[in-house]
Amino acid sequence: MPRKNAKAASSESDGKEFFAAIAQIEKEKGIPSGYMMEKITQALASAYKRDHDGAGDNIEVRADPEKGDVRMYIKKDVVETVDNPAAEISLEEAREKLPHAQLGDVVRIEVKTKNFGRIAAQTARQVIIQGIREAERGMVYDEFNSKEHEILTGIVTRIDPRSGAASLRIGSGSEITEAFLAPGEQVRGEAIREGDRLKVYVVEVRRSTRGPQVLISRTHPGLVKRLFELEIPEIYDGTVEVKSIAREAGSRTKIAVWSADENVDPIGACVGPGGQRVGNIVEELHGEKVDIIKYSDDSAAYVAAALSPADVVSVDLFPDGKSCRVIVPDDQLSLAIGKEGQNARLAAKLTGFKIDIKPVSDPGELPEPEEDMVVMDEEEPAELPVDEE
Repeated sequence: MPRKNAKAASSESDGKEFFAAIAQIEKEKGIPSGYMMEKITQALASAYKRDHDGAGDNIEVRADPEKGDVRMYIKKDVVETVDNPAAEISLEEAREKLPHAQLGDVVRIEVKTKNFGRIAAQTARQVIIQGIREAERGMVYDEFNSKEHEILTGIVTRIDPRSGAASLRIGSGSEITEAFLAPGEQVRGEAIREGDRLKVYVVEVRRSTRGPQVLISRTHPGLVKRLFELEIPEIYDGTVEVKSIAREAGSRTKIAVWSADENVDPIGACVGPGGQRVGNIVEELHGEKVDIIKYSDDSAAYVAAALSPADVVSVDLFPDGKSCRVIVPDDQLSLAIGKEGQNARLAAKLTGFKIDIKPVSDPGELPEPEEDMVVMDEEEPAELPVDEE
């Protein structure tokens, strides 16, 4: 009798340790105990099926956290002739366990988990471990999926000496993953070393068998937009709106801003006292030039502003609504076009217009004014296509 009590005490202790382990996993990894119990139930059923051919969905696992025990039962049909021992039981044998059993009844027989074979036990363990991994990956995916199109700070853990691709560890606490910064998403000329802390833009989060794939970038225009939101309260609270961004990473960015509040100067809000706000953004971008443009519903005025810092004499919008000719002073021509055409290229990308720049001394042939042509002093501006994030 004392042995039996000792055995019962040991079984109860094992059960309590089992549920304590489940609680510990929930606490440390944030995996719900209900999810873990589901996986463990599947593991025990899988282990039993592996050792017993013919067993199917007739396996039942019951866990009682209050009593601290887990029990497995196999449900069998009471039949005259047993064809499948894993799912059927003879009337004679059934009555040994349940005296009132009748043909056609379903009896439930407890299976002692200690009788599982070594292979079955390994199967159960693998299923449980896999369940934990899947839960962790799912939680990491959910965590980073909510951060799409946001800025995260990562630590460079490795740089591929051949391709120059960088691996970054991003996240905090238990939600940490490796992200891949491809060479094409790095700013040209920006030196990256192991151990560096980098702000990166989360372009997309994808599911994969190895966990979430977090696609990040240092060249995406969204990085600049988020930096402005972080640095400038008026953009964060919606008083000032970012209408469009055109960027050539590492060199220059043009950003168009606008405010519905007539008392708020959108450019002044972005520049900040003594240029401090935009200065902080430029510093984060490692010296990349940033032109802040005031957006206008007047397409001609918007195109003229986009060519800043060059002065513009006139802007003639063509009837197609997608192209225009800009006249600038002769001494402003190279400034309007920019080095290797960069200023004109970024202005075109910012506004959505094809821009033909001409000097005052040689304006070329301008199309005859038509009823649907928009000029700078016209009261009704053309509708402007605005780039969307």
